Amino acid sequence: MPSLKDLKNRIKSVKSTQKITKAMKMVAAAKLRRAKERAEAARPYAQKMTEILTQVASNIPEGIGSSPLLVGTGKSDVHLLVIMTSDRGLCGAFNSSITRATKRKIAELRTAGKEVKLLCVGRKGYEALKGDYGKIIIGRLSEIGKKQVFYTDAQHVAREALKLFEADGIDVVHIVYNHFKSAISQVVTFQQIIPLFIPSSEPETGKQKAEKTPYEFEPSEQEILAELLPRNVAVQIFGALLENGASEQGARMTAMDNATRNAGEMIGKLTLRYNRTRQATITKELIEIISGAEAL
Repeated sequence: MPSLKDLKNRIKSVKSTQKITKAMKMVAAAKLRRAKERAEAARPYAQKMTEILTQVASNIPEGIGSSPLLVGTGKSDVHLLVIMTSDRGLCGAFNSSITRATKRKIAELRTAGKEVKLLCVGRKGYEALKGDYGKIIIGRLSEIGKKQVFYTDAQHVAREALKLFEADGIDVVHIVYNHFKSAISQVVTFQQIIPLFIPSSEPETGKQKAEKTPYEFEPSEQEILAELLPRNVAVQIFGALLENGASEQGARMTAMDNATRNAGEMIGKLTLRYNRTRQATITKELIEIISGAEAL
């Protein structure tokens, strides 16, 4: 049975932890507001970039747009997954949800006879995957957006992904991140960035074909695509990093809020136990005094 001093020290320790978790919750809440605004502002740009490239690609005669970033390598045997996690913990299931989904995706691709390679962006993802999948991790980046995510960070990740795509015989590249919905809800998302994913559309009617806007290219189609396609990779990665940043702060705020409330409940239980133990000690001492007095 712990002594009164032990209980008092434990209560003091839990109160100190509660102060830390409460402070971390407030910091995460302040960061979340800014991160959410940036993520929401980037969504239309990333979507429009994809729409423009899709429209341009659909108007190019077959055989002209031969860039692997647009049409791929003609195969889908080797897949690169760019795993985006954080460098810090204490953010609930933010990192573990991404790594669990990644493991399921790897198993799914291997079952289909595909080869999988990994590029880890963030220390936590690498630490969680290196034990089982260390042999297929061909790249590792950390300290990306340590204080705030900038477009230069996305360009750095994009350059690494493009380098691996060109040098390691990659056929398809996906980015894996948490799409921000709310502070308590983040959705693990797999987004294909190489080759350009063009969603299937309904067949066009004769009137739609007649009203379709013609394109004139200056400079040539190849030069335009050579400029836009690598930039699109960086733009999509930038949007994913911003979504991940907002999701991380939301998950951290929720986790610290839960930790603060749990600490409060623990303090209440320990205080009750301390008071009961103290009362039992006092009662025992009184009984010993009374017994000693009666013996005299």
